[in-house]
Amino acid sequence: MSDSQAVSAAVAKLYNTYPFPPDPLLNEPPPGYNWRWNWLAAYSFCTGQKPQKQDIRILDAGCGTGVGTEYLVHLNPQAAVVGIDLSAGALAVAKERCQRSRADRVEFHHLSLFDVEQIQGEFDLINCVGVLHHTPDPIRGIQALAKKLAPSGLMHIFVYGELGRWEIQLMQKAIALLQGDKKGDYRDGVQVGRQVFASLPESNRLVKYEKQRWSLENQRDECFADMYVHPQEIDYNVETLFELIDASGLEFIGFSNPSFWDLERLLSKAPELVERAKNLSDCQRYRLIELLDPEVTHYEFFLGRPPLMQTDWSNDQVLLKAIPERNPCMDGWPSQCIFNHDYQIVKLSTEEFEFLQACDGKLTVAEILTDVELGLEQVRSLCKQQLLMLTK
Repeated sequence: MSDSQAVSAAVAKLYNTYPFPPDPLLNEPPPGYNWRWNWLAAYSFCTGQKPQKQDIRILDAGCGTGVGTEYLVHLNPQAAVVGIDLSAGALAVAKERCQRSRADRVEFHHLSLFDVEQIQGEFDLINCVGVLHHTPDPIRGIQALAKKLAPSGLMHIFVYGELGRWEIQLMQKAIALLQGDKKGDYRDGVQVGRQVFASLPESNRLVKYEKQRWSLENQRDECFADMYVHPQEIDYNVETLFELIDASGLEFIGFSNPSFWDLERLLSKAPELVERAKNLSDCQRYRLIELLDPEVTHYEFFLGRPPLMQTDWSNDQVLLKAIPERNPCMDGWPSQCIFNHDYQIVKLSTEEFEFLQACDGKLTVAEILTDVELGLEQVRSLCKQQLLMLTK
């Protein structure tokens, strides 16, 4: 058995022992939404306009127990969804989960990322969350996925960040030392880890970090094992992250949490430094931000395969001819106080509310503005807040 095969076998053993994520199975569609898993919302975020088609193919690469897969099916009612994972135990849970909630447009395959070429055809959206950093060769993994991405397709990726997981790395190493010959016995690893946390002083840095960030979810052994006794983990910083991205051969579209990557959030009191940072490359600026705010536990971002055109709505005449629709990922509508795509509260003015009410997917911006007193800059603001999708 090669080193790569041994790592994959060890990872499969972990998730057969502790299927992950351990979210409960429901006899109904899952609550709420994750806009990154909604084709309309994600495409609009990445390109500035609503996609032309909705009957797409979606791949959930490393689907685990099917938590994301289930959302992908229910949030994309015209899509065909495929889920792959190397853990037979996790896949069994995923199948039951989707059967219970009637997510019936999905097929599952017992495959690793490296064997994804065995699936026929290409995919318009590939979701790969929390997977690449657990493979023995992330570059080979992302390249295998990239080959399956259709032209104009999107790939959503989530990988770990080293700066915000430093304390986790220390505990991982401590548990491994204490396990000795029992390393690879994941139930023993969980028991050892819990004993360590229970024994350390309350003032201990690792204890404080665990309580501040993770203790609620880590009450479940599945989560504790995934975090502290995983047999394979590669954590990234911005520099190594973009080496991974460059190796994919795809286009970096942007982080899906862009507010974090706004330098003015950190240096608004020093505008001269913000101005100076404009001389940096995008990668250097991202690196600066994570150095100044080293709480980065993960990176979530979109890649795309050309041609993937960004739509420019800066021309007033072009914007006036656009057909606006409400973003499918908002909660509390209809109301002037709603939750946006990121579940942040947004308070709408009366005019903004009236504009959104009129967005039926048929009227143009110009036609709506004949009855609603709203400026074009306010319309652009609604787009920037991801409350609107536009079609040319």
